[in-house]
Amino acid sequence: METGAIPLSDLHGPFDLQATLESGQSYLWDRADGRMYERTDAHGGDAWYETVVPPIEGVTERREVVRVRQADGALEWESTTDAVPLLTHLLRLDDDLDAIADAAPDDPLLDRAYEAYRGMRLVRDPPFPCLVSFICSAQMRVSRIHGMQLALARTFGDALPVDGREFRAFPTPEQLAARTEAELRDIRLGYRAPYVRRTAEMVAAGEADPAAAATLPYEEAREYLTRFVGVGDKVADCVLLFSLGFLEAVPLDTWIKSAIADHYPDCDRGGYDATSRAIRDRLGGRYAGYAQTYLFHYLRSRGA
Repeated sequence: METGAIPLSDLHGPFDLQATLESGQSYLWDRADGRMYERTDAHGGDAWYETVVPPIEGVTERREVVRVRQADGALEWESTTDAVPLLTHLLRLDDDLDAIADAAPDDPLLDRAYEAYRGMRLVRDPPFPCLVSFICSAQMRVSRIHGMQLALARTFGDALPVDGREFRAFPTPEQLAARTEAELRDIRLGYRAPYVRRTAEMVAAGEADPAAAATLPYEEAREYLTRFVGVGDKVADCVLLFSLGFLEAVPLDTWIKSAIADHYPDCDRGGYDATSRAIRDRLGGRYAGYAQTYLFHYLRSRGA
């Protein structure tokens, strides 16, 4: 594999690899030491994280293995290709995090969240794996969601041998569509198994493509994604925020609903659409998804 390093001083704003990859945004990376989601401290050591990146238009034309860790003021990487473009895309290294934080509204809870995890960035996960991840997320702990995605890759994904190790790619839509519901239940997807299978069938057959939502206005994009089986407004918002670059999206999960009830009760407008608009405005509009992610991670990890 090729090796290299990205100096953190080259970025606009700080960076925290552990917070970025262990904050419930992405379930497609794994820690080489097997301790994913065991800690929630900011800047939690120099562990290696690794993933197999599928082809992404404008980024890579083939699957690549990427490993990265944060150490000595840099992101050190090992990869089957030059990892700088991949990491820039996947970890949003091109975001101006200082400007995003400065644009956040003056709010005591949000201030505490930004202070606790300053350096956490949003991710840009590949659309189909991101969609499947959040279909699996209903009523699940982050560690369990992560385990489901690892099981899908290890059971149904292609093996990529690299330097004496075997990495597993996340299954393609065609590979998942070819599995039976029983096979998906065997790896403990439970009632989500038919949702994952039917969504894979839709993508494999060309009925719909999650990446197509990226070209639509925000609320139309959310509506487009709900055509996939098992995808409601919250899951759609997660895909928009953590894959397709809609930084204004605010998924109304359990933690954010609790924050609304306890800290922003005037934003509760009853239905999802109206509440979503109200909390987006309260959290700063354009970068409300960043604020949401900081709140989610802070409340889940530390409590208010």
